[in-house]
Amino acid sequence: MDHTSDPNAMRYRIDPKRLDLVDEFRKSPLGVHGPELRAMLAKMRWGRAQGRLVLVVLEAGKAWRLSRIPERRGEPMPFVDERIFTSLAEAEWHVFKLRWQDMTGVTLPAEYQGDL
Repeated sequence: MDHTSDPNAMRYRIDPKRLDLVDEFRKSPLGVHGPELRAMLAKMRWGRAQGRLVLVVLEAGKAWRLSRIPERRGEPMPFVDERIFTSLAEAEWHVFKLRWQDMTGVTLPAEYQGDL
């Protein structure tokens, strides 16, 4: 069951003390995740579309850039900054950290602040 078939996925509350889930994601941003991490990721990745952080493919399999879904459909997707990622895992880790901060109001400890 995933976020599209689980009616409770959006009710998941992210516990900022659950650094074990942060560790699990950091070790394998693109890998298979356990049920609790999957629930947390569903909460982070879905919900209101407008303003949501997304990765835009600049070159398939080679380059990504961070953007936000615009307020109105059809408007340009604004890039968040100038950074271009050449690793999808690194891009996903970066987005995870931003979403964590935004959704919990808690900054991850220093040991989680760097790149992979």
